[in-house]
Amino acid sequence: MTQQYDEATTPAAASAEADTSNSSLISRRSLIKGAGALSAVAVGSGAITGFPMIWAQNIKNVTLRQFGTGVSNLNDIAKKAKEDLGINLELTALDSDAVAQRAVTQPNSYDIADIEYWICKKVFPAGVMQPMNVERMKNFSKISPLFINGKLTPDSKIAQGTAPHTVGFVESADSKTFAKEPTQWMTLIPTIYNADTLGIRPDLVGRDITTWADIMDPAFKGKASILNIPAIGIMDAAMIAEAMGKVSYGDKGNMTKEEIDKTIGLLMEAKKASQFRAFWKSFDESVNLMASGEVVIQSMWSPAVAAVRSRGIACKYQPLKEGYRAWGGGLGLAKHLTGLELDAAYEYIDWYLSGWVGAYLNRQGYYSAAPETAKNFMSADEWGYWMEGKAAAGDILSPEGKVMEKAGAVRDGGSYAERMGHVACWNSVMDENKYMVRKWNEFIVS
Repeated sequence: MTQQYDEATTPAAASAEADTSNSSLISRRSLIKGAGALSAVAVGSGAITGFPMIWAQNIKNVTLRQFGTGVSNLNDIAKKAKEDLGINLELTALDSDAVAQRAVTQPNSYDIADIEYWICKKVFPAGVMQPMNVERMKNFSKISPLFINGKLTPDSKIAQGTAPHTVGFVESADSKTFAKEPTQWMTLIPTIYNADTLGIRPDLVGRDITTWADIMDPAFKGKASILNIPAIGIMDAAMIAEAMGKVSYGDKGNMTKEEIDKTIGLLMEAKKASQFRAFWKSFDESVNLMASGEVVIQSMWSPAVAAVRSRGIACKYQPLKEGYRAWGGGLGLAKHLTGLELDAAYEYIDWYLSGWVGAYLNRQGYYSAAPETAKNFMSADEWGYWMEGKAAAGDILSPEGKVMEKAGAVRDGGSYAERMGHVACWNSVMDENKYMVRKWNEFIVS
Protein backbone atom coordinates (compact mmCIF):
# COMPACT_ATOMS: atom_id res chain seq x y z
CA MET A 1 0.00 0.00 0.00
CA THR A 2 1.33 3.38 -0.90
CA GLN A 3 0.30 6.36 1.17
CA GLN A 4 0.83 10.06 0.77
CA TYR A 5 -0.60 12.02 3.66
CA ASP A 6 -2.50 14.86 2.11
CA GLU A 7 -6.08 16.17 2.20
CA ALA A 8 -7.90 14.74 5.17
CA THR A 9 -5.33 12.01 5.73
CA THR A 10 -4.10 10.54 8.97
CA PRO A 11 -1.00 8.59 9.97
CA ALA A 12 -2.97 5.55 10.97
CA ALA A 13 -2.49 4.01 8.42
CA ALA A 14 -21.53 -14.60 -5.51
CA SER A 15 -22.68 -16.51 -6.82
CA ALA A 16 -25.14 -15.08 -9.37
CA GLU A 17 -26.41 -11.54 -9.08
CA ALA A 18 -28.20 -11.09 -5.76
CA ASP A 19 -31.97 -11.40 -5.94
CA THR A 20 -33.54 -7.95 -5.73
CA SER A 21 -37.11 -8.94 -6.54
CA ASN A 22 -39.92 -6.91 -5.05
CA SER A 23 -41.16 -9.99 -3.23
CA SER A 24 -38.05 -10.12 -1.05
CA LEU A 25 -37.65 -6.46 -0.37
CA ILE A 26 -39.50 -3.72 1.42
CA SER A 27 -40.02 -0.76 -0.88
CA ARG A 28 -36.92 1.36 -0.46
CA ARG A 29 -38.53 4.21 -2.34
CA SER A 30 -40.98 4.67 0.52
CA LEU A 31 -38.09 4.46 2.95
CA ILE A 32 -36.13 7.10 1.04
CA LYS A 33 -39.11 9.42 0.78
CA GLY A 34 -39.57 9.31 4.53
CA ALA A 35 -35.92 9.82 5.37
CA GLY A 36 -36.32 13.52 6.04
CA ALA A 37 -38.22 12.83 9.23
CA LEU A 38 -35.55 10.57 10.66
CA SER A 39 -33.12 11.64 13.34
CA ALA A 40 -29.36 11.68 12.91
CA VAL A 41 -28.69 8.62 15.03
CA ALA A 42 -31.92 6.63 14.98
CA VAL A 43 -32.18 6.39 11.21
CA GLY A 44 -33.47 2.83 11.21
CA SER A 45 -34.95 0.43 13.72
CA GLY A 46 -32.96 -2.58 12.58
CA ALA A 47 -36.25 -4.43 12.15
CA ILE A 48 -35.99 -4.62 8.36
CA THR A 49 -35.02 -8.13 7.29
CA GLY A 50 -35.02 -10.40 4.28
CA PHE A 51 -32.28 -8.71 2.27
CA PRO A 52 -30.12 -10.84 -0.01
CA MET A 53 -26.75 -11.88 1.32
CA ILE A 54 -23.79 -13.25 -0.57
CA TRP A 55 -22.18 -16.19 1.13
CA ALA A 56 -18.66 -15.38 2.25
CA GLN A 57 -17.25 -18.51 0.64
CA ASN A 58 -18.42 -17.34 -2.78
CA ILE A 59 -16.50 -14.07 -2.61
CA LYS A 60 -13.51 -15.45 -0.73
CA ASN A 61 -10.22 -14.49 -2.37
CA VAL A 62 -11.83 -11.92 -4.67
CA THR A 63 -9.41 -9.00 -4.99
CA LEU A 64 -10.74 -5.44 -5.18
CA ARG A 65 -8.54 -2.47 -5.98
CA GLN A 66 -9.49 0.57 -3.90
CA PHE A 67 -7.98 4.01 -4.02
CA GLY A 68 -8.67 7.35 -2.42
CA THR A 69 -7.32 9.66 0.23
CA GLY A 70 -5.54 8.12 3.19
CA VAL A 71 -8.27 9.09 5.62
CA SER A 72 -9.90 5.67 5.27
CA ASN A 73 -7.62 3.67 2.98
CA LEU A 74 -6.18 1.98 6.03
CA ASN A 75 -4.50 -1.40 6.39
CA ASP A 76 -6.47 -2.26 9.53
CA ILE A 77 -9.73 -1.97 7.59
CA ALA A 78 -8.39 -4.15 4.78
CA LYS A 79 -7.25 -6.75 7.33
CA LYS A 80 -10.67 -6.80 9.02
CA ALA A 81 -12.44 -7.10 5.66
CA LYS A 82 -10.29 -10.12 4.88
CA GLU A 83 -11.14 -11.67 8.25
CA ASP A 84 -14.87 -11.06 7.99
CA LEU A 85 -15.53 -11.45 4.27
CA GLY A 86 -12.51 -13.21 2.84
CA ILE A 87 -11.93 -10.54 0.21
CA ASN A 88 -8.57 -8.98 -0.55
CA LEU A 89 -8.29 -5.20 -0.73
CA GLU A 90 -5.41 -3.56 -2.57
CA LEU A 91 -5.27 -0.01 -1.22
CA THR A 92 -3.67 3.08 -2.68
CA ALA A 93 -3.82 6.43 -0.89
CA LEU A 94 -3.24 9.69 -2.77
CA ASP A 95 -3.83 13.38 -2.22
CA SER A 96 -7.20 14.81 -3.24
CA ASP A 97 -6.13 16.35 -6.55
CA ALA A 98 -4.45 13.09 -7.60
CA VAL A 99 -7.58 11.16 -6.62
CA ALA A 100 -9.78 13.32 -8.82
CA GLN A 101 -7.40 13.01 -11.75
CA ARG A 102 -6.95 9.26 -11.49
CA ALA A 103 -10.68 8.62 -11.10
CA VAL A 104 -11.38 10.23 -14.48
CA THR A 105 -8.24 9.46 -16.49
CA GLN A 106 -7.50 5.90 -15.28
CA PRO A 107 -10.95 4.34 -14.70
CA ASN A 108 -9.73 0.79 -15.33
CA SER A 109 -7.03 1.08 -12.65
CA TYR A 110 -9.47 0.70 -9.74
CA ASP A 111 -12.61 -1.14 -8.72
CA ILE A 112 -13.71 1.01 -5.79
CA ALA A 113 -13.22 4.76 -5.50
CA ASP A 114 -13.02 6.08 -1.93
CA ILE A 115 -13.61 9.75 -2.61
CA GLU A 116 -14.99 12.92 -1.13
CA TYR A 117 -18.28 14.41 -2.28
CA TRP A 118 -16.72 17.54 -3.76
CA ILE A 119 -14.56 15.20 -5.85
CA CYS A 120 -17.65 13.19 -6.78
CA LYS A 121 -19.11 16.35 -8.26
CA LYS A 122 -16.16 16.44 -10.67
CA VAL A 123 -15.88 12.70 -11.32
CA PHE A 124 -19.36 11.19 -11.60
CA PRO A 125 -20.55 13.22 -14.61
CA ALA A 126 -17.55 11.80 -16.53
CA GLY A 127 -19.29 8.43 -16.69
CA VAL A 128 -16.45 6.43 -15.18
CA MET A 129 -18.51 5.16 -12.22
CA GLN A 130 -21.78 3.24 -11.94
CA PRO A 131 -24.70 4.24 -9.71
CA MET A 132 -25.20 2.04 -6.65
CA ASN A 133 -28.54 0.32 -6.08
CA VAL A 134 -29.57 1.02 -2.49
CA GLU A 135 -31.88 -2.01 -2.59
CA ARG A 136 -28.74 -4.13 -2.37
CA MET A 137 -27.62 -2.38 0.83
CA LYS A 138 -29.25 -3.79 3.95
CA ASN A 139 -27.61 -1.05 6.04
CA PHE A 140 -28.87 1.77 3.84
CA SER A 141 -31.54 2.67 6.39
CA LYS A 142 -28.84 3.27 9.01
CA ILE A 143 -27.22 6.12 7.05
CA SER A 144 -27.40 9.56 8.65
CA PRO A 145 -29.99 11.86 7.04
CA LEU A 146 -27.18 14.35 6.43
CA PHE A 147 -26.44 12.25 3.35
CA ILE A 148 -30.08 11.79 2.36
CA ASN A 149 -31.58 15.27 2.63
CA GLY A 150 -28.75 17.41 4.01
CA LYS A 151 -30.30 17.88 7.44
CA LEU A 152 -29.04 16.60 10.76
CA THR A 153 -32.56 17.09 12.16
CA PRO A 154 -35.80 18.00 10.36
CA ASP A 155 -35.34 21.62 11.47
CA SER A 156 -31.70 21.92 10.42
CA LYS A 157 -30.56 24.49 7.88
CA ILE A 158 -28.69 23.05 4.90
CA ALA A 159 -25.14 24.39 4.79
CA GLN A 160 -23.54 26.08 1.79
CA GLY A 161 -21.10 24.38 -0.56
CA THR A 162 -21.32 20.88 -2.03
CA ALA A 163 -23.52 19.30 0.64
CA PRO A 164 -23.24 15.52 0.08
CA HIS A 165 -26.94 14.96 -0.61
CA THR A 166 -26.80 17.35 -3.59
CA VAL A 167 -24.46 14.97 -5.43
CA GLY A 168 -25.52 11.78 -3.65
CA PHE A 169 -28.20 10.48 -6.00
CA VAL A 170 -28.89 10.04 -9.72
CA GLU A 171 -32.16 9.22 -11.46
CA SER A 172 -31.40 5.76 -12.86
CA ALA A 173 -28.87 2.95 -13.22
CA ASP A 174 -27.28 4.59 -16.26
CA SER A 175 -27.60 8.25 -15.30
CA LYS A 176 -24.72 10.70 -14.93
CA THR A 177 -26.90 13.61 -13.82
CA PHE A 178 -27.42 14.32 -10.14
CA ALA A 179 -30.98 13.98 -8.89
CA LYS A 180 -32.70 16.77 -7.00
CA GLU A 181 -34.15 14.39 -4.41
CA PRO A 182 -33.32 10.90 -3.07
CA THR A 183 -33.76 7.98 -5.47
CA GLN A 184 -32.90 4.29 -5.56
CA TRP A 185 -29.49 5.08 -7.06
CA MET A 186 -26.61 6.62 -5.10
CA THR A 187 -23.36 7.93 -6.51
CA LEU A 188 -21.46 6.98 -3.36
CA ILE A 189 -22.40 5.07 -0.26
CA PRO A 190 -21.32 7.52 2.46
CA THR A 191 -18.80 6.32 5.01
CA ILE A 192 -17.00 9.17 6.77
CA TYR A 193 -17.25 12.89 7.50
CA ASN A 194 -16.21 15.56 9.96
CA ALA A 195 -16.52 19.20 10.96
CA ASP A 196 -13.22 21.07 10.58
CA THR A 197 -12.03 24.21 12.31
CA LEU A 198 -8.80 25.90 13.39
CA GLY A 199 -6.21 24.20 15.55
CA ILE A 200 -4.47 26.33 18.15
CA ARG A 201 -1.71 26.12 20.74
CA PRO A 202 -3.63 27.43 23.78
CA ASP A 203 -0.38 27.80 25.73
CA LEU A 204 1.08 30.10 23.06
CA VAL A 205 -1.78 32.15 21.58
CA GLY A 206 -2.13 34.14 24.79
CA ARG A 207 -5.87 34.81 24.58
CA ASP A 208 -9.23 33.25 23.76
CA ILE A 209 -9.78 32.32 20.12
CA THR A 210 -13.43 32.70 19.11
CA THR A 211 -13.58 33.48 15.39
CA TRP A 212 -12.06 32.43 12.06
CA ALA A 213 -10.88 36.03 11.79
CA ASP A 214 -8.41 35.46 14.65
CA ILE A 215 -5.99 33.74 12.29
CA MET A 216 -5.35 37.15 10.73
CA ASP A 217 -4.56 38.88 14.05
CA PRO A 218 -1.19 40.70 13.67
CA ALA A 219 -0.30 39.23 17.07
CA PHE A 220 0.18 35.93 15.22
CA LYS A 221 2.34 37.39 12.45
CA GLY A 222 4.63 34.70 11.11
CA LYS A 223 2.95 32.06 13.27
CA ALA A 224 -0.21 31.30 11.28
CA SER A 225 -0.76 28.74 8.54
CA ILE A 226 -3.45 27.54 6.15
CA LEU A 227 -3.54 24.42 4.00
CA ASN A 228 -2.48 24.51 0.38
CA ILE A 229 -5.16 22.42 -1.32
CA PRO A 230 -7.05 24.95 -3.45
CA ALA A 231 -10.59 23.54 -3.25
CA ILE A 232 -10.35 23.29 0.54
CA GLY A 233 -8.02 26.17 1.33
CA ILE A 234 -10.34 28.58 -0.45
CA MET A 235 -13.19 27.49 1.84
CA ASP A 236 -11.13 28.24 4.94
CA ALA A 237 -10.18 31.55 3.37
CA ALA A 238 -13.85 32.32 2.78
CA MET A 239 -14.69 31.57 6.40
CA ILE A 240 -11.90 33.96 7.41
CA ALA A 241 -12.85 36.72 4.97
CA GLU A 242 -16.52 36.59 5.91
CA ALA A 243 -15.70 36.61 9.62
CA MET A 244 -13.53 39.70 9.07
CA GLY A 245 -16.37 41.44 7.26
CA LYS A 246 -14.20 41.79 4.16
CA VAL A 247 -16.35 39.74 1.75
CA SER A 248 -20.07 39.01 1.66
CA TYR A 249 -20.77 35.79 -0.26
CA GLY A 250 -23.92 34.63 -1.97
CA ASP A 251 -22.60 31.07 -1.50
CA LYS A 252 -19.11 30.47 -0.15
CA GLY A 253 -19.13 27.12 -1.93
CA ASN A 254 -19.84 28.63 -5.34
CA MET A 255 -18.11 32.00 -5.52
CA THR A 256 -18.31 34.45 -8.36
CA LYS A 257 -15.09 35.63 -9.98
CA GLU A 258 -15.41 38.89 -8.08
CA GLU A 259 -15.74 37.03 -4.77
CA ILE A 260 -12.75 34.85 -5.64
CA ASP A 261 -10.68 37.94 -6.48
CA LYS A 262 -11.58 39.60 -3.17
CA THR A 263 -10.78 36.45 -1.21
CA ILE A 264 -7.45 35.83 -2.89
CA GLY A 265 -6.63 39.54 -2.57
CA LEU A 266 -7.09 39.30 1.20
CA LEU A 267 -4.77 36.29 1.34
CA MET A 268 -2.14 38.06 -0.77
CA GLU A 269 -2.21 41.08 1.52
CA ALA A 270 -1.73 38.85 4.54
CA LYS A 271 1.10 36.96 2.87
CA LYS A 272 2.81 40.22 1.92
CA ALA A 273 2.57 41.27 5.57
CA SER A 274 4.26 37.97 6.55
CA GLN A 275 1.24 36.71 8.45
CA PHE A 276 1.79 33.11 7.34
CA ARG A 277 4.63 30.86 8.42
CA ALA A 278 3.78 28.14 5.91
CA PHE A 279 1.20 26.62 3.59
CA TRP A 280 0.98 22.92 4.38
CA LYS A 281 -0.33 20.05 2.27
CA SER A 282 0.38 16.97 4.38
CA PHE A 283 -0.85 15.72 7.72
CA ASP A 284 2.69 15.44 9.05
CA GLU A 285 3.49 19.01 8.05
CA SER A 286 0.56 20.35 10.03
CA VAL A 287 1.50 18.27 13.09
CA ASN A 288 5.15 19.30 13.03
CA LEU A 289 4.39 22.99 12.54
CA MET A 290 2.13 23.00 15.57
CA ALA A 291 4.21 20.71 17.78
CA SER A 292 7.35 22.77 17.20
CA GLY A 293 5.58 26.01 18.10
CA GLU A 294 6.53 27.54 14.75
CA VAL A 295 2.78 27.91 14.20
CA VAL A 296 0.26 28.66 16.95
CA ILE A 297 -2.95 28.89 14.88
CA GLN A 298 -3.74 27.15 11.61
CA SER A 299 -6.12 25.15 9.46
CA MET A 300 -6.06 21.66 10.92
CA TRP A 301 -7.76 18.26 11.03
CA SER A 302 -9.01 16.61 14.19
CA PRO A 303 -6.62 13.62 14.20
CA ALA A 304 -3.69 16.00 13.64
CA VAL A 305 -4.65 17.86 16.81
CA ALA A 306 -4.78 14.52 18.62
CA ALA A 307 -1.34 13.66 17.23
CA VAL A 308 0.12 16.84 18.70
CA ARG A 309 -1.50 16.17 22.06
CA SER A 310 -0.15 12.61 22.02
CA ARG A 311 3.31 14.18 22.26
CA GLY A 312 2.34 15.85 25.51
CA ILE A 313 1.93 19.25 23.83
CA ALA A 314 -1.11 21.44 24.38
CA CYS A 315 -3.25 21.66 21.24
CA LYS A 316 -6.95 22.38 20.79
CA TYR A 317 -9.45 22.04 17.98
CA GLN A 318 -11.17 25.33 18.60
CA PRO A 319 -14.94 25.79 18.09
CA LEU A 320 -15.61 29.14 16.43
CA LYS A 321 -18.74 31.29 16.47
CA GLU A 322 -19.17 31.21 12.68
CA GLY A 323 -19.30 27.40 12.65
CA TYR A 324 -17.39 24.63 10.94
CA ARG A 325 -16.26 23.73 7.43
CA ALA A 326 -17.35 20.14 6.79
CA TRP A 327 -16.33 17.38 4.43
CA GLY A 328 -17.62 13.89 3.73
CA GLY A 329 -16.64 10.89 1.67
CA GLY A 330 -17.93 7.56 0.47
CA LEU A 331 -17.29 4.44 -1.57
CA GLY A 332 -18.28 4.20 -5.23
CA LEU A 333 -18.08 1.55 -7.94
CA ALA A 334 -16.05 1.71 -11.13
CA LYS A 335 -18.07 1.49 -14.33
CA HIS A 336 -16.32 -1.70 -15.48
CA LEU A 337 -17.12 -3.73 -12.36
CA THR A 338 -19.40 -6.74 -13.06
CA GLY A 339 -20.15 -10.27 -11.94
CA LEU A 340 -18.62 -11.78 -8.83
CA GLU A 341 -16.39 -8.76 -8.30
CA LEU A 342 -19.42 -6.46 -8.34
CA ASP A 343 -21.21 -8.74 -5.86
CA ALA A 344 -18.14 -8.71 -3.61
CA ALA A 345 -17.94 -4.92 -3.81
CA TYR A 346 -21.56 -4.55 -2.71
CA GLU A 347 -21.00 -6.98 0.15
CA TYR A 348 -17.86 -5.14 1.22
CA ILE A 349 -19.47 -1.68 1.13
CA ASP A 350 -22.50 -2.91 3.05
CA TRP A 351 -20.12 -4.48 5.61
CA TYR A 352 -18.38 -1.10 5.83
CA LEU A 353 -21.60 0.35 7.25
CA SER A 354 -22.24 -2.53 9.65
CA GLY A 355 -20.36 -1.00 12.58
CA TRP A 356 -16.77 -2.15 13.03
CA VAL A 357 -15.30 0.33 10.58
CA GLY A 358 -17.55 3.12 11.83
CA ALA A 359 -16.31 2.61 15.39
CA TYR A 360 -12.72 2.54 14.13
CA LEU A 361 -13.19 5.85 12.32
CA ASN A 362 -15.01 7.41 15.28
CA ARG A 363 -12.02 6.60 17.47
CA GLN A 364 -9.85 8.66 15.12
CA GLY A 365 -12.04 11.70 15.62
CA TYR A 366 -14.15 11.31 12.49
CA TYR A 367 -17.82 10.34 12.24
CA SER A 368 -19.39 7.17 10.86
CA ALA A 369 -22.08 7.63 8.23
CA ALA A 370 -24.08 4.94 10.06
CA PRO A 371 -23.81 6.10 13.69
CA GLU A 372 -26.12 3.55 15.28
CA THR A 373 -24.19 0.55 13.96
CA ALA A 374 -20.88 2.05 15.10
CA LYS A 375 -22.31 2.43 18.59
CA ASN A 376 -22.59 -1.35 18.84
CA PHE A 377 -18.80 -1.62 18.54
CA MET A 378 -17.92 1.08 21.09
CA SER A 379 -17.97 1.10 24.87
CA ALA A 380 -20.45 3.38 26.62
CA ASP A 381 -17.55 5.59 27.70
CA GLU A 382 -16.16 5.84 24.16
CA TRP A 383 -19.60 6.69 22.77
CA GLY A 384 -20.14 9.27 25.49
CA TYR A 385 -16.82 10.97 24.77
CA TRP A 386 -16.82 10.91 20.97
CA MET A 387 -20.54 11.36 20.27
CA GLU A 388 -22.32 12.82 23.28
CA GLY A 389 -19.84 15.42 24.52
CA LYS A 390 -19.44 13.73 27.89
CA ALA A 391 -16.31 13.76 30.02
CA ALA A 392 -14.37 10.52 29.62
CA ALA A 393 -14.69 8.23 32.62
CA GLY A 394 -11.46 6.46 31.68
CA ASP A 395 -8.60 7.00 29.25
CA ILE A 396 -9.69 7.29 25.62
CA LEU A 397 -7.68 5.03 23.33
CA SER A 398 -6.86 5.27 19.63
CA PRO A 399 -7.72 2.38 17.28
CA GLU A 400 -4.17 1.16 17.89
CA GLY A 401 -4.69 1.12 21.65
CA LYS A 402 -2.63 4.22 22.47
CA VAL A 403 -3.88 6.76 24.98
CA MET A 404 -5.33 9.74 23.10
CA GLU A 405 -7.05 11.53 25.98
CA LYS A 406 -6.88 11.13 29.73
CA ALA A 407 -9.89 10.42 31.93
CA GLY A 408 -11.91 13.57 32.48
CA ALA A 409 -11.28 14.99 29.00
CA VAL A 410 -14.15 16.41 26.95
CA ARG A 411 -14.00 16.40 23.15
CA ASP A 412 -13.20 19.77 21.58
CA GLY A 413 -16.43 21.21 20.23
CA GLY A 414 -18.62 18.90 22.27
CA SER A 415 -21.14 16.43 20.96
CA TYR A 416 -21.91 15.17 17.47
CA ALA A 417 -25.05 17.30 17.39
CA GLU A 418 -23.15 20.42 18.49
CA ARG A 419 -20.40 19.97 15.92
CA MET A 420 -22.30 18.74 12.86
CA GLY A 421 -25.23 20.97 13.80
CA HIS A 422 -23.05 24.06 13.31
CA VAL A 423 -21.65 23.44 9.84
CA ALA A 424 -21.47 26.65 7.83
CA CYS A 425 -20.25 25.16 4.55
CA TRP A 426 -19.08 21.93 2.93
CA ASN A 427 -15.98 21.44 0.83
CA SER A 428 -16.98 22.30 -2.67
CA VAL A 429 -16.29 22.47 -6.38
CA MET A 430 -17.31 25.84 -7.78
CA ASP A 431 -18.60 26.68 -11.23
CA GLU A 432 -15.52 28.90 -11.50
CA ASN A 433 -13.20 26.16 -10.23
CA LYS A 434 -10.54 26.57 -12.92
CA TYR A 435 -10.41 30.30 -12.36
CA MET A 436 -10.23 29.78 -8.60
CA VAL A 437 -7.34 27.30 -8.86
CA ARG A 438 -5.40 29.67 -11.12
CA LYS A 439 -5.88 32.56 -8.68
CA TRP A 440 -4.99 30.34 -5.72
CA ASN A 441 -1.74 29.29 -7.38
CA GLU A 442 -0.95 32.95 -8.05
CA PHE A 443 -1.36 33.56 -4.32
CA ILE A 444 0.92 30.67 -3.35
CA VAL A 445 3.75 31.81 -5.64
CA SER A 446 3.30 35.53 -4.95
